[in-house]
Amino acid sequence: MTARSRICSLILAGALLGLAAPAWSADPGTNPGANPGVSWSGLSAPQQQALGQFQGQWNNLPAERQQALATGAQRWLSMTPQQRDDARQRFQTWQRLPPDQRDLIRQRWQRFQQLTPSQQQAVRQNFHAYAGLPAAQREQLRQRWLNATPQERSQMLQRQRAQRFQRATRPPPMPRPRFHR
Repeated sequence: MTARSRICSLILAGALLGLAAPAWSADPGTNPGANPGVSWSGLSAPQQQALGQFQGQWNNLPAERQQALATGAQRWLSMTPQQRDDARQRFQTWQRLPPDQRDLIRQRWQRFQQLTPSQQQAVRQNFHAYAGLPAAQREQLRQRWLNATPQERSQMLQRQRAQRFQRATRPPPMPRPRFHR
């Protein structure tokens, strides 16, 4: 697995865990009746098959957890075989990570979730721009960042923010005049 695919996998795994985390940590007594949950018989046969390991304890699960599992099962069933294989591989990669690395990814995901939508979009754009660079250039940037002092890193970030601000506030280019013959 390449470094790029490993990073993408970790981000996706963190995202999936971040989506499911509120349901796992929900206190079922906090707002009774807010979410009635999903009855086992209310699941489709394919969902029941995908969630078979939960059948015996389904009625004891919090309603939010039932809903998250039902939604996840539906998402899983809508995937192509290739997408399922990719998801399995990402999950296996996630499971092999040391707990401290998983915690770090969860923390970063939570920080990302606290960003405004425009800040999240900027992070995504930066990630895609970085991922689109040739491997040698990505490694060069990575090494420059790792070798920089905290002050140099701060300056790099400030320059990047200033460039982004300039691009965002720059007036659109004037249309070129068209001459008719």
